[in-house]
Amino acid sequence: MSFNGTSMAGHQPRHFLWQAQDRIATIRLDRPDRKNPLTFESYAELRDTFRALAYADDIDAVVWASNGGNFSSGGDVHDIIGPLVGMDMKDLLAFTRMTGDLVKAMIHCGKPIISAVQGVCVGAGAIVSMASDLRLAAPDAKCAFLFTRVGLAGCDMGACAMLPRIIGQGRAAELLYTGRSFDADEGLAWGYWNAVHPAEALEAEALKLAQRIAAGPTFAHGITKTQLNQEWNMSLDQAIEAEAQAQAICMQTRDFERAYRAFVAKEKPVFEGD
Repeated sequence: MSFNGTSMAGHQPRHFLWQAQDRIATIRLDRPDRKNPLTFESYAELRDTFRALAYADDIDAVVWASNGGNFSSGGDVHDIIGPLVGMDMKDLLAFTRMTGDLVKAMIHCGKPIISAVQGVCVGAGAIVSMASDLRLAAPDAKCAFLFTRVGLAGCDMGACAMLPRIIGQGRAAELLYTGRSFDADEGLAWGYWNAVHPAEALEAEALKLAQRIAAGPTFAHGITKTQLNQEWNMSLDQAIEAEAQAQAICMQTRDFERAYRAFVAKEKPVFEGD
């Protein structure tokens, strides 16, 4: 029996914009007049899209881009927060599990994800940037985990686990307790942003980075993403053993052989992901 993966060709989501070209998918929320809030429907459709990406063999990297000068204003006040006030515990838990499932799907999709953040990036929008593998920002980026400002805990969608690992416990605690925003310069100094680019060049730089990743040994990139996430819960001995096994798997790929033969021939390797 052969398992050859699936294709994202023809993928046409209804609640966000999707473009796929040269093995790179670009996602953007599509409510620029409202600074791109998330809705019940877009949460679910995004979750399902990232789940499908785990099995897609025609996409090697994802860029989550801004739209209309903003990344995302988080959960829509009228379409999400209002209805949540009237829900019972069972429905509330179903909702919070669904939003967490989006983060899980991003983590487990096997494809490196790059967020390109302009303007507003708050609430669930900040979580999306946090859950991405790499984060680029424009100078006007304003990011905030503002859950306490709407009467909620800062522990939303994995923030208390992931944010401290990116910027440190003390900085994460401050942001999650106060809900204050941080800008491009502060986030760059903290290591939250990988780089800051002019707004007019931001998406092009994100695509350039995605193209560089997509041109690499993509099977091995998937292994790297898996190990980066799984090793959170491992001892050092376990991590070293897991990486030994992972690297032995990668050494059986044709890309490893291609790299060797290219080195011997003094050529640049052309990876094919197998």
